Amino acid sequence: MKKTAIAIMLITIISKIFGFLRDIILSYYYGASNVSDAYLISQTIPSVIFGFIIAGLTAGFIPIYTSILKNQKENDANDFMNNIITILLIICTVIIAIVFPFAETVVKLFATGFEGETLQLAIRLSKISILAIYFTGVMTIYSGFLQVKDSYLIPALIGLPFNILVIASIILSKKIDMIVLSIGFVVATASQLFILVPFTRQKGYKYQFKLDIKDKNIVNLFNMALPVMLGLSVNQINTLVDRTLASNIVIGGISSLNYASKLTGFIQGIFVMSIVTVLYPKISRMMVDKNTTGIKAVLKKSILGIMIIVLPATVGIMVLSKPLVSILFGRGAFNSEAIEMTSKVLFYYSIGMIGYGLREVLSRVFYSMKNTKTPMYNAAFGMTLNVVLNIILSKFFGIIGLALATSISGIATTLLLFISLRKEIGPIGMGSLFKSFTKLISASILMGVTVYLCFNYLLIYKSIAVSLFSSVLLGTIIYFFTIYLIRVEEFIQFIRIIIVKLRELKMRR
Repeated sequence: MKKTAIAIMLITIISKIFGFLRDIILSYYYGASNVSDAYLISQTIPSVIFGFIIAGLTAGFIPIYTSILKNQKENDANDFMNNIITILLIICTVIIAIVFPFAETVVKLFATGFEGETLQLAIRLSKISILAIYFTGVMTIYSGFLQVKDSYLIPALIGLPFNILVIASIILSKKIDMIVLSIGFVVATASQLFILVPFTRQKGYKYQFKLDIKDKNIVNLFNMALPVMLGLSVNQINTLVDRTLASNIVIGGISSLNYASKLTGFIQGIFVMSIVTVLYPKISRMMVDKNTTGIKAVLKKSILGIMIIVLPATVGIMVLSKPLVSILFGRGAFNSEAIEMTSKVLFYYSIGMIGYGLREVLSRVFYSMKNTKTPMYNAAFGMTLNVVLNIILSKFFGIIGLALATSISGIATTLLLFISLRKEIGPIGMGSLFKSFTKLISASILMGVTVYLCFNYLLIYKSIAVSLFSSVLLGTIIYFFTIYLIRVEEFIQFIRIIIVKLRELKMRR
């Protein structure tokens, strides 16, 4: 599991770098403006409308497909997959048929503050962007299929061509027409599916039309998926509320929320989702075999792995939020006001990183047990808390109140999920996890103080880029040296593995 997760992390890092480049280019050409707001809303609409549906189906797909493979024939499993894809394509067609003629109403629902030129641009872009759901749905099922077949790297790679094509569309839109922004988004999404197709065929799958909504596996899937859909739909409502309020608070508010969330999402995408990608099929197989002890062991290692990376990243982003935003986005149309607003939002978003990271892992354990109701109730509570806090905190703190509300609700829901999981599978070693958490947060604070002092000292003599890079490098060294000294077990085991591998290479030479 560790080797695969590390390989996925490396691939994801490359893809995320291009993702950052995509956001940097968008900020360079359009800044935090009405154009970037309209473009981002046009991407938000399909993800909100369709995202919870596809997430619910894929959450149920992996454990059910795994169960069919174990208890029936591979042809039965592939028929199940054909059925899902056909149903998805029908759902996509219905959604597009509803959204397209009512695009103005839909855009106003997602961004009540839009009017005039901004509203019209958002409508134009949204009518094209919605077509991407055809490719997103099938692509997600194909990725899940490959993961069940222990092929993790190809699904991880598809983000690279996506980002490259989106970057090209942003550049071309400035020279041709802004409508190219959405055309590029749809083409980029389609490219991900086309890359997966030959690899799914190598693993023995080729789509064939099949439609049987009464099939028992489909019924089981929808029984599992419905609570997930409801749970994830409330997460999408959170996004909708955030962006709706942001559109009324300040021009460019949606863009600032987007840029800040992309920075925190960088850590989540590389480390958290890399672990989750490998974890979910593995614990699904363990659950079929009723291996609760194995699930607890894998879960504990996953939680520790996430804490080792996310906790120092949280402190580092909080300390360096403004220089990070300045370096990444501070050019072209992205002015000093946009830098100030985005860096403040980033600071408060980062507080909830550990909560949302661990929540991804815990939810997958519930899904593997075919218990999708608990995460749904948890998400509903999180949505209620987030909306209430959004309304209250935005009145006092403006747009940063939205980010703080998101972080608070993320941490609260994660703590509740821990309690629920303990009731399901028994003790998971919370005492030792808390001990490790205490060590890691202490090391992270020490690192944060070092980084802050180092950056401000170097800034007197060096450029912001040199100061930032040097202070981050020094902070990273101090952090890992500290957790080695205070004996964080997971990190000690990792170092031992590296030493063994180095000795093996030396002996071969």
